[in-house]
Amino acid sequence: MGVVNLSHASSLSLINPIRPSCQRNRPNSSIIAMSAIPVQQQQHPEVNDGQQRLTGDSFIRPHLRTLSPYQPILPFEVLSARLGRKPEDIIKLDANENPYGPPPEVSEALGAMKFPYIYPDPESRRLRAALAEDSGLDAEYLLVGCGADELIDLIMRCVLDPGDKIVDCPPTFTMYEFDAAVNGASVIKVPRKSNFSLNVEAISDVVKQEKPKCIFLTSPNNPDGSIISDDILLKILELPILVVLDEAYIEFSGLESRMQWVKKYENLIVLRTFSKRAGLAGLRVGYGAFPLTIIEYLWRAKQPYNVSVAAEVSACAALQNPTYLEKVKDALLQERERLLHLLKELPFLKPYPSYSNFILCEVTSGMDAKKLKEDLAKMGVMIRHYNNKELSGYVRVSVGKPEHTDALIDCLRRLS
Repeated sequence: MGVVNLSHASSLSLINPIRPSCQRNRPNSSIIAMSAIPVQQQQHPEVNDGQQRLTGDSFIRPHLRTLSPYQPILPFEVLSARLGRKPEDIIKLDANENPYGPPPEVSEALGAMKFPYIYPDPESRRLRAALAEDSGLDAEYLLVGCGADELIDLIMRCVLDPGDKIVDCPPTFTMYEFDAAVNGASVIKVPRKSNFSLNVEAISDVVKQEKPKCIFLTSPNNPDGSIISDDILLKILELPILVVLDEAYIEFSGLESRMQWVKKYENLIVLRTFSKRAGLAGLRVGYGAFPLTIIEYLWRAKQPYNVSVAAEVSACAALQNPTYLEKVKDALLQERERLLHLLKELPFLKPYPSYSNFILCEVTSGMDAKKLKEDLAKMGVMIRHYNNKELSGYVRVSVGKPEHTDALIDCLRRLS
């Protein structure tokens, strides 16, 4: 890529820009699977008199013309209209949101916001300083984004050239596969074992044979709530691959974050979010810890005003009340154990122990998982069902307040 200088018509020149270099199915017969999330093929533009008819989609990059859109969870307003229920009458246990919401300081800070008409600080200095105090990691290692999702995409834009490969370990957060497709990369899938643990031997073989650029791991993993031990993570860090560790749910695990590890391991990035811990999912605030040799280039490539004034004000206010955050976390952990116990009593569900704020359940006894989700929705209770083959017989239930658990269990018992 370059810039064409038109200032001298007689001699066009190509100027090289400053472009940072960020170099850095089950096992046996089908250890890996390649994915690009295709949809139906596009028709070629019509040809008239030997010339192609100009259409808008002819300007779109070819690999994006076959991209399936990401399937997000529906918000309250849309659910309300579809179900014919008021938002307050819907029990939303399908997106792992924090039902208690943020600390009261957040509303106060938003109400007192002084300069919403001024562009936000492009370096989010105030928030990064607060995060440094909260995490014990110097601010120079920290980058803030419009949700961790933005940072996932930013990492890929900095690291991946079209045609490069990433490793994905399904079932897991599907945003990794989606963003890879957007960025023109291929996805090598190394499925998890039957207990949802990582297949480290298969990952090692794939790294040696396919030479992917990076691997995305989640601990606790979404959707099953399993964790990655230090020993397993260290084995993967020994491989010649960039490891992106998503710790969106780490607060519910009882384990320490690996953010400090980025000072030692040049091939590790750790992502965090305010969506689960602080109840700020609607304001989109995520952050990451990066080796200094990597973060330099993300600063160059990121959008300058990616974190809004409201988002930064809210995140800073949330961090001012760690007592509230701890109290809410404890309440959710207590309710998680109660929910697990109650789900085990249902003959058609097999719930898995979880280190997160959700519980994955296998639907058994001949009951259809998708129909179970749909029947609950008609009763005003939303849970998550997956259309992919790996999880078609499963549902995921977010941990809510005690009254949410009571309503869910009552509906499930009626359906049984």
